[in-house]
Amino acid sequence: LIAVTTVSDSTLGRAADVVLAIPQAREACPHNLAPTTSTLMQAALGDALAIALLESRGFTAIDFSRLHPGGRLGAMLKFVRDIMHTGGEIPLAMVGTRMSEAIAEMTAKTFGCIAIADRRGLLVGIITDGDLRRHMSANLLDLNVEQVMTSQPMTVRPDQLVSEALELLNSTNKTQLIVVDGGRPVGIVHFHDLLRVGVA
Repeated sequence: LIAVTTVSDSTLGRAADVVLAIPQAREACPHNLAPTTSTLMQAALGDALAIALLESRGFTAIDFSRLHPGGRLGAMLKFVRDIMHTGGEIPLAMVGTRMSEAIAEMTAKTFGCIAIADRRGLLVGIITDGDLRRHMSANLLDLNVEQVMTSQPMTVRPDQLVSEALELLNSTNKTQLIVVDGGRPVGIVHFHDLLRVGVA
């Protein structure tokens, strides 16, 4: 028996195997009658016990997602692979592609960016609308993508949580992330996707 009480030597306290004693404090009620301060302390103790149990059992966010699949909390615990765009939806160009072709691909896919891969299919860069503005010149369309791209772009993995993708977008002021698996682009996630599933 585990007792939560302000009086350790009470009948309950003496009967318990373990006593979790909370301080005797005046209630917030102006008459010191309605349980207010005491209930708050018990709630805090309950939260502390829950977190201690969570940590001792190695309970993860993934475990949490299995128990809370719905609502905003459930959306935060989805995986990137659940909401990412794949296959032909990914704006993608190979190293050596002319910018005229890359811009056409960007325009068609409407994500405001294009992933750049090398001949092995590995992601090596990204071109965003911002990169286009920074490289605006009379010969922009004649350049190759590697002359304009930003190397080592920010990425996420398919098995990361959507909440992690949101945190990454917010911390870097980006609107899209390339999803990579083994260094290869396998998807793309846009901020609008997070809005769609109710995360952002």
